[in-house]
Amino acid sequence: MAKIGDIDLGDFPLLLAPMEDVSDPPFRAVCKENGADLMYTEFISSEGLIRDAMKSRQKLDIFDYEKPIGIQIFGGDEDAMALSAKIVDATNPDLLDINFGCPVKKVVCKGAGAAVLKDIPLMIRLTQACIRSTSLPVTIKTRLGWDNNTKNIEEVAERLQDIGVKALTIHGRTRTQLYKGDADWTLIGKIKNNPRIHIPIFGNGDIDTPQKALEYKNRYGVDGIMIGRAAIGYPWIFREIKHFFATGEIMDSPTLAERLQACRKHLHGSVSWKGEKAGILEMRRHYASYLKGLSHVKEFRNRLVVTDGVAAIEEILQEIEAHYAGVEAI
Repeated sequence: MAKIGDIDLGDFPLLLAPMEDVSDPPFRAVCKENGADLMYTEFISSEGLIRDAMKSRQKLDIFDYEKPIGIQIFGGDEDAMALSAKIVDATNPDLLDINFGCPVKKVVCKGAGAAVLKDIPLMIRLTQACIRSTSLPVTIKTRLGWDNNTKNIEEVAERLQDIGVKALTIHGRTRTQLYKGDADWTLIGKIKNNPRIHIPIFGNGDIDTPQKALEYKNRYGVDGIMIGRAAIGYPWIFREIKHFFATGEIMDSPTLAERLQACRKHLHGSVSWKGEKAGILEMRRHYASYLKGLSHVKEFRNRLVVTDGVAAIEEILQEIEAHYAGVEAI
């Protein structure tokens, strides 16, 4: 049974990763509907929150149907992180997560995200600043280390637990790997099996099939799995993993009708949350994934990514439905 503070997540929770410009409320809604047990907001800049930057504040939007949900922040300044933790506390999520793993240059250059892996005492101070400033459980998402010579995650895990961190999600790559190569879960398994560690340890990286999820669950003994890129345009990954765990059988792929229904829900949610112009722009990155596997779909996809207006997009989706009528599984 995985528990973060008083939050009971069940036997083996599946977590939706916080992904910038992806894990917004409309996307989270379709993932929740398909079995995500714990979700996180996109990561939010502590400096942006304090400056009251509109984009940062909007990322704080959470809804009751999403619970349990965590708000994730990042930053490299203790005072800014402490103040941000207070702001997050007031929005009443279930937990506060700190990002010490983002490898993106614009974040690392500010001494935040994965950059903190080069300065463990700073990581501890930033985390303590947040813990002191919030009544929420504080969790961490990080990587194995900065590079192959500094895979210090075993020491990091113990030190974070000792100061009061309630759970740890580890991506099985270093910062210098970015998203290249295969994720290495060996150290994640070692941390989970360290007798000193009693907080939940969640593994992240490369889980894209139910079979792989079960293999890694059994091999590394983690308390749950976080899924990121495999859920983009394919929120069914969560229900498929759960079905495979329960029955040992591969679930049928979503029908065309299910794909289009999720796409529509995502589109309308995006427009409702961000306004028509921004919502439609935001959706354009998702169409290819929702339509993946349909033969000769390029023409429809090309039209979707240049079309403005919800009604016009709906017409194209109806055309797709009519054109591929009778295609049950894709």
